[in-house]
Amino acid sequence: MNLSFFIARRYLFSKKSHNAINVISIISVCGIAIATMAMVCVLSVFNGFGGVVEGLFSAFDPELKITARQGKVFDYHTPPFERALRVEGIGMISESLEENALFRYRDRQVPVRLKGVSEEFRLLADMDRILIDGDFRLREDVVDYTSIGAGLAMTLGIRAGYIDPVEIYSPKRDERVNLANPSSAFTIGSAFVGGVFSLNQPEYDDQLAIIPIQLARELLRYETEVSSLDIKLQAGASVKKVKSEIERALGDSYLVEDRYEQQKESYRMLQIEKWVTFLILAFILLIAVFNVVGSLLMLIVEKTEDIKSLRNMGAPDSLVLHVFLYEGWLISLIGIIAGIVLGLALCLLQQHFGLIRLSDTPGAYVVDAYPVIVRFTDVVIVFAIVSVICGLTVLYPVNNLKKKLKSI
Repeated sequence: MNLSFFIARRYLFSKKSHNAINVISIISVCGIAIATMAMVCVLSVFNGFGGVVEGLFSAFDPELKITARQGKVFDYHTPPFERALRVEGIGMISESLEENALFRYRDRQVPVRLKGVSEEFRLLADMDRILIDGDFRLREDVVDYTSIGAGLAMTLGIRAGYIDPVEIYSPKRDERVNLANPSSAFTIGSAFVGGVFSLNQPEYDDQLAIIPIQLARELLRYETEVSSLDIKLQAGASVKKVKSEIERALGDSYLVEDRYEQQKESYRMLQIEKWVTFLILAFILLIAVFNVVGSLLMLIVEKTEDIKSLRNMGAPDSLVLHVFLYEGWLISLIGIIAGIVLGLALCLLQQHFGLIRLSDTPGAYVVDAYPVIVRFTDVVIVFAIVSVICGLTVLYPVNNLKKKLKSI
């Protein structure tokens, strides 16, 4: 065994003449352990919220989405699209046509984002998971249905199954408003509310309405154009590979996005919050690590006679310095390992028992308890960052001792 490490270990676990050194060492270990535990738990909770967001959007957003880089709509009945849509791994394609419109129900009216979809959307999106009222329907015989967000339903004062339809007003393209008869500038349609959904995202719940794409084309005066093509992949197909091949077939005129890119603002915000919180905890850890500095400085003072004895026996200065360097690293390592173990244990308990809840009222939020997802990479990052901070901080008292050895 390395002699410096052996002496450092004996110093760490042996009783000191001044009890304050023992107390400060214990406080140092506890401080590092608590800060490390907090880092593991916070990163895991943010991963959990990311998983919740991903789960909600995966029920609605397609695995791949093709849109035009310029203009609102495009016609995909072209040779490049024929090649792109023959790419291996594509399982299903759904047409989508989006535009702003006005919904009116009785004496209430509200602007909405109209999303016309084809029948394939029923199989592409897991609407049953986000529906809170009614059923997802598009067209039955000659009757059109719409599924609207929960906030939009509340604003209009309507629910699924009401006998009166919603009136839909869409501005006519390339026509000026006739001030004498403003209503002539709109194409008017109607649809019954078939279902109400909730994604707990205002941009969807308060604004989005899904209607049959045939009705959308009638209202917007389009024939075969679409705003986007939504793609569902075959089981086991690689999103990255299929996306790359479609981009190669279509060129630079079209944008192909996966789920993360479709909701990049939401995911980016979560990542920013996650790592900003991590940095704040790292600063708190830095304060806790100063206890290690204090503990080492006091230990150096107490062991001055031992240092003289080692030097008189021929021990080089490097051996003496390594004793206290290892002492600081041992204190830090014990705190880091204890913190990671405690953090993982707390995350495991939270996953299985939901100890910390978001609300005392069940169903008030999407999840009742704080969601937790532990990722190995996050644990490795925590271990590495805390080790570096502790390792660098310990160098200060050791450098002080190096200067002091010249006078001993």
